[in-house]
Amino acid sequence: MNLRTIGCNFRTAPVEVREKLAFNPAKQQWAVSEVAARYGAEVVLISTCNRVELYVARASDARGFDLDLGAEFLAECHGLNPAIVGEHLCEHVDSAAVRHLFRVTASLDSLIVGEGQIAGQVKQAFEFSRKLGTTGPLLNAAFQHALAAAKRVRTETGIAHGHISVSSVAVDYVRQVFDHFADKTVLVIGAGKMGRLTLKHLEELHPGRILVTNRSPEKAVEVAAGCGGKPVPWDMLDDALAESDIVLSTTGAGEPIMPRARFEAKVLPRRSGTMVILDIAVPRDFDPMIHDGDRVCLFNIDDLTRIREQTIVKRQRHIISAEAIIDAEVRRFADDWNRRRSGPVIGQLNAEVDKLRGEVLGQLMPKLNGKLSDTERKAIEYHFRLFQSKLLHGPIAALQEASREGQSGTLLEALKKLFRLE
Repeated sequence: MNLRTIGCNFRTAPVEVREKLAFNPAKQQWAVSEVAARYGAEVVLISTCNRVELYVARASDARGFDLDLGAEFLAECHGLNPAIVGEHLCEHVDSAAVRHLFRVTASLDSLIVGEGQIAGQVKQAFEFSRKLGTTGPLLNAAFQHALAAAKRVRTETGIAHGHISVSSVAVDYVRQVFDHFADKTVLVIGAGKMGRLTLKHLEELHPGRILVTNRSPEKAVEVAAGCGGKPVPWDMLDDALAESDIVLSTTGAGEPIMPRARFEAKVLPRRSGTMVILDIAVPRDFDPMIHDGDRVCLFNIDDLTRIREQTIVKRQRHIISAEAIIDAEVRRFADDWNRRRSGPVIGQLNAEVDKLRGEVLGQLMPKLNGKLSDTERKAIEYHFRLFQSKLLHGPIAALQEASREGQSGTLLEALKKLFRLE
């Protein structure tokens, strides 16, 4: 089917190489259009933090876009040494390229198996190229089928079940404690990177209020402005805790900012209902003895990491069934594509020989007019059709077999030339 994918991913290239090969939208548009123009090819380019891959399909292998040309082109795009780029590239051809695309889209080739972002990224890359006009029959069919196969994997296996990041695991537990959030107050203590990421997940719950406190007032104001929250002075931490239902703590303090005695004396008596504390600071911000599993549910980074690892293990159990789905979908795509390609040729071949048989019978029957009974005439016509079927059985069977193996290109061209087909 003359399809190739050439590129690198997190397995073949370290991040310092991948970031040099990454494409912004402007450069992606130039690259896709340039490959399409130079090689008369259909092209899609996927560029994410974990992979940069070119999918190139052509009507024939003439002037084929191979691994060496791929390395030269990517090096040209980014002003790099082709030899160094080539060290980190891998190549998949024809059915192997289809299988690779299907596995990538279904998140079986991801750093975190089952993550949900890659299918959207693949779809976005495909739509980007489709709007540019650099896709055609093969890539349109392959990418649409890949997205459908990925949906099957997500819905028919448990490979995407459970949150996978520390931040999403934390919010998942918050959802289990509370069934609504419009009346809930979230308190953010500190402004670390992990805290900001977790805060983004918490914002999706649409809580009634978000309070932010930090030893640096400027940081508190900055984080509050980013989430539509209210900054709170550091010396009012106890008051803020007493008002809060969900606490996210990510300071860089060298010792706990909230000892058990202080919490039980100044915070707990002023509260009613359940409080969830997500202490993802290292060292921990809250004394672990604060947790009682009833009024106060306290989770630290190790608790959340353990849950994340358990989720990963559970997902691994579904890989075999997910791979089976992908294998079945790759076979189905190959059969559909090869039928689509060889079907018209088989139809034309039958039509052409039908026409020749009709011409010969048309010359023969008038010469035998009056010499044959109706039964004899039908017998002659039947055996002409039988001869035609036996004559074409070999070429058609060989073409169908070659199609199933993805090797029908040469035979198709030969049949077209031998029988003068369009």
